[in-house]
Amino acid sequence: MELIFCCLSWLLLASPSQAPRAPVPPLPAAIRRALPAGYAVLDAAQGDLNRDALPDWLVVLNKPNEQKTSDVADHPTKRPLLVFVGGTGGTYTLAARTDNAVYCIDCGGMMGDPFVGLTIKKGYFTVEHYGGSAQRWTRYVTFRYDPAGRTWLLHRDGSERFQALDPAHGTTAATTAKSFGRVPLTRFDIYK
Repeated sequence: MELIFCCLSWLLLASPSQAPRAPVPPLPAAIRRALPAGYAVLDAAQGDLNRDALPDWLVVLNKPNEQKTSDVADHPTKRPLLVFVGGTGGTYTLAARTDNAVYCIDCGGMMGDPFVGLTIKKGYFTVEHYGGSAQRWTRYVTFRYDPAGRTWLLHRDGSERFQALDPAHGTTAATTAKSFGRVPLTRFDIYK
């Protein structure tokens, strides 16, 4: 019984960012060549981002020395999010870049790096975060493909707040496009 309680306590107190991150899937050579110098690949996900049935990629980059350079209060070291759309013959085009959709390494408070991962599904993608200390929080920001504008628009910005020892009694909040209107990925700022 004591062992079970110990393990459950650890699960409640642990952060997804403390769990070992899954290995980054190998990126196509065309994408690797297009990455800006001075960055490493933090995470990547493949899926259909523009509903054309061709494989597309999301890539999150980070600076290798971000642990030393980032200061969440005054100057966070930002992590670019790149959207690559696939073409015929294994080609890829950089369709969008934003430096303001993924939180910095020290934006998670005592829980450490808040970035959890990326999810892609049928023209939608979500950037997932988790952080805090005794008071925990999540933030899931979802974008959807807009074929008319050939871009991705903010679709939903959701969060949850809860006490670490009482996660069942948290609060959730979400805003949608009905509230904030038309916000392109390149204008969204997670820091505001």
